[in-house]
Amino acid sequence: MIQFLKESTFAVNEVFAKSVAILKNNYFSVAGLCFLLFVTSNLSSTLASYIREYNQVLSGFMAFVFMVFYFGVNLTLFKYIMEIIDKEDKAKLSSSIPTTKELAFFFTSMFLIIGASVVLLLIISLICWPVIYITKEVSTMASVVLVISAILTFLFIIRVAFYPFFIMDKHANAYRSILLSLALTKGNVTKLLLIMSCFALLHVLQVYFNFAGYTFFSIFLSVINSFLVVPLSSIVVTVAYRNMMGDYRGGENPHILKNII
Repeated sequence: MIQFLKESTFAVNEVFAKSVAILKNNYFSVAGLCFLLFVTSNLSSTLASYIREYNQVLSGFMAFVFMVFYFGVNLTLFKYIMEIIDKEDKAKLSSSIPTTKELAFFFTSMFLIIGASVVLLLIISLICWPVIYITKEVSTMASVVLVISAILTFLFIIRVAFYPFFIMDKHANAYRSILLSLALTKGNVTKLLLIMSCFALLHVLQVYFNFAGYTFFSIFLSVINSFLVVPLSSIVVTVAYRNMMGDYRGGENPHILKNII
C-alpha cells in the first residue's frame, strides 16, 4: 500500500510539473478562456435574477442559452489544452470549438449521470429501509443513508468525470463516453483524489479566511484561485486524462460490470 501511494504521488507530481510548463507557455490563451467562463457564470446569474422579475419564460430561455454557452466554452478549453499537448505550437483555438452533436452528447451524458446518482440514492435507501424497523431511529438512518449516498455519489462522479474528453477526443456518444470514463479511471482513483485535494485545499482556505473575517487573505486567495488555480486545474485534469490514456489497456467498448470496481 505504501509503495502504491509512493507511485501515485510520483505520477501526480509528473502531472503537475507538465501542467505548470504548459500553463507558462500558454497562460494568456488558457486563462482567457477561464476568464470567459467566469464572466459568463456571473453575467448569467445577474441577468437571470434581473429578467425573472419581468418575464419568467424569457428568464428560463436566457438561462438555457448561458448554460449552453458556458459548457461550450468549457469543452473548448479542454479540447484546446489537448491540442496543445498533442500539437504544441500548432494548436488552434478555432478547431477546438465543439459541434452541436458533441454538445448534445455532453448534456445527454450529464442527465444520465444525474439519473444514475438518483437511482443510487434510491437503492441505498431501499437497502437501509429494513434497518429502520430494527433500530426505530428514523432520523439517524436518514443521516446514514445521506452520508453513504454522498460518498458513493462522489466516487461515482470522479469515475465518470472524464466523459467530456471522450466526447471531444474520441467522438464517443453519451453512454459510451461514460463507460470509457469508468474503464479509464479504474485503478486511478487514488491519483485523482490526490490531485483534487491539492486544489480543494486552496478553496477551503479561501472559504475559511472569508468566514473568519481575514478579508485580505480571502481576497488574495480569491485572486490566486481565479487567475492561477482554475487555469492550472483545467490543464492538470487534461494532462491526467492524456497520461491515463497512455496507460489504458481496455477496449473501445468496455463492459460496465467489469469496470465498476
